[in-house]
Amino acid sequence: MACLSFLNNVANGTALRRVLLDCFTKSNLLLKNPIMKYLFPGFLLILFSQLASAESIHMANGIKIGEVNSSSAIIWTRLTKTADRNIDGKPFPKEKSRKDTLPKKNYDLEKMEGAALGVAGEVRVRYWPDGKKDAAQNTAWTAVDPEKDFTHQFQLRELNPGAVYRVVVDGRAQEKSEATTAVAGSFKTAPGREEIAPIRFAVVTCQDYPRRDDKLNGHKIYKEMLEEKLNFFVHAGDILYYDKPGPYAKTPALARFKWNRLYALPYLRNFHNNTSSYFIKDDHETVKNDSWPGASYGEITWEKGLAMFREQVPMGEKTYRTVRWGKDLQIWLVEGRDFRSANTDPDGPNKTIWGAEQKQWFYDTVKASDATFKVLISPTAIVGPDRDNKNDNHANAGFKHEGDEIRAFLGKQENMYVICGDRHWQYVSVDPVSGTREYSVGAASDAHAGGYSMQQKNDMHEYLKIKGGYFTVEVARNENVPSITLTHHGVDGSAYHEDVFKVKSGK
Repeated sequence: MACLSFLNNVANGTALRRVLLDCFTKSNLLLKNPIMKYLFPGFLLILFSQLASAESIHMANGIKIGEVNSSSAIIWTRLTKTADRNIDGKPFPKEKSRKDTLPKKNYDLEKMEGAALGVAGEVRVRYWPDGKKDAAQNTAWTAVDPEKDFTHQFQLRELNPGAVYRVVVDGRAQEKSEATTAVAGSFKTAPGREEIAPIRFAVVTCQDYPRRDDKLNGHKIYKEMLEEKLNFFVHAGDILYYDKPGPYAKTPALARFKWNRLYALPYLRNFHNNTSSYFIKDDHETVKNDSWPGASYGEITWEKGLAMFREQVPMGEKTYRTVRWGKDLQIWLVEGRDFRSANTDPDGPNKTIWGAEQKQWFYDTVKASDATFKVLISPTAIVGPDRDNKNDNHANAGFKHEGDEIRAFLGKQENMYVICGDRHWQYVSVDPVSGTREYSVGAASDAHAGGYSMQQKNDMHEYLKIKGGYFTVEVARNENVPSITLTHHGVDGSAYHEDVFKVKSGK
């Protein structure tokens, strides 16, 4: 009768269920005891439903490690029904309408190609400095939030500066059960602000699922960047496109579907499991192209778009921030959507993209910085040149007043560079008035590159290429002389263009 003592505790964990299975399969109690014979069918139903529940907890999207500084990091997690996306699902049919009207058909998303639907359960994080597993710490088990696409974000604090950390995220079906899925990863914290250390990071922009260059694995750049052994990574916006087909994501369910199928691709998932990231949003993953506050796209209101971005990436209190990476590098990541005026407003001193508060914060923190090199990473162009028909960034006539102001400020800073996203072509441009130097990252794949031509190259361009790839920045010292190397790469990792700048010894 020993097995009867377990009947009221079936939900208590995987180990208990193993004991029960062993009890019933390896003993003769069932044949000898009429009570167990009567209860056995119902018991098996409960038991196997528990086992099925446990087996359905997975992490098809891996983890995202973000907002790392010298003492903290955020670990993003999500639980899924399956271990991988639905590779053999149905493709979305071609859609003709780009309008904001809702889709005429409600798809069974679980059956669609790329699906990685969420599931309820609990997660925790285990982490330790590399080589010191005996010093591992655990967060508390916490339920993922069904209202936030079954995600949860953990803030890790009191980390050591300049250290490699190992991390394992565990998932389980319910309280008090054992973990049934886990994802292992790693990241590096930033060195202290006075520490001299080599730093290498990458920046990308403009990617989507249909234009990935490896249909099975995703964007090739993520495989190449993983081999670069980066200190960190920045996505400069247009992470995906709600307002592009396959499908047009005019509902929160379709928008989340797009996030989940993209980050279930193996190259992207493996990269983010082992690289800390900073994410910047732009228009296409907020609501739609060239949008400003108050815009909507189908059922995705402006407020819902902002909320979904925060649920899908690790993010701190504000979406504009600055991070110090040792003595020689400080980066600024700016917000280009939340505070902007309407693109259609007349230009002048009151028209803005950054907003007064963010702009003053930027000026103040740049002036206060004693980092050797300063890098501004913007979701949109500040120098350009851009296409004549655009009116959405500081390089356009519609925001010339604020653009002139920001370029004049940047031109007065020593050893400061601008990296921008949004444009689907690579370039290096120098503003003829202020001398501000800007590097456009270009699209994440060759199939996504375009919108400009080599015939449009002009005196502002020091480099122009209509190709996809990624961008790296390396800060180092040789005989105590600090240098910064800025490189455009192709999708295969090859270097297309490189600039190297040095400053005087003793900086």
